[in-house]
Amino acid sequence: MRALVLTLGAGLGLAALVAACAPEAGPGGARADFAAYCAACHGNDGRGGGPLAEGMEPVPADVTLITRRNGGVFPKAQVMGHIAGYTMGRSESPMPQFSDLLEGPQVMFDDGSGQTVPTPARLVALADYVQSLQR
Repeated sequence: MRALVLTLGAGLGLAALVAACAPEAGPGGARADFAAYCAACHGNDGRGGGPLAEGMEPVPADVTLITRRNGGVFPKAQVMGHIAGYTMGRSESPMPQFSDLLEGPQVMFDDGSGQTVPTPARLVALADYVQSLQR
């Protein structure tokens, strides 16, 4: 019985350690990623008024209006692609590619085609955060 309790305790301790060391992909981690990678151009509020936006051509998008500009639907896969660096053929886009910076643990994500694909959890969380900014 004592061996079972010790084994369970060690297993729970190991699980807690793994959870504590895993990169945060929830809202706090996404908020931090937005502040680190997006706010300089898009502003802390996402409206396009970051400190680097002045004089930038084209001006950084107001990411709080994505849903409104898309008929009331948040195009999550498209937003994730844009964040990752797929600028839909716009090679002149000043938007940096963040795919390498958002690598790490992956989750299965349905890109809208009915197929789930392994996708960096931080990228999904960042898109969820941008979706939470919609007005």
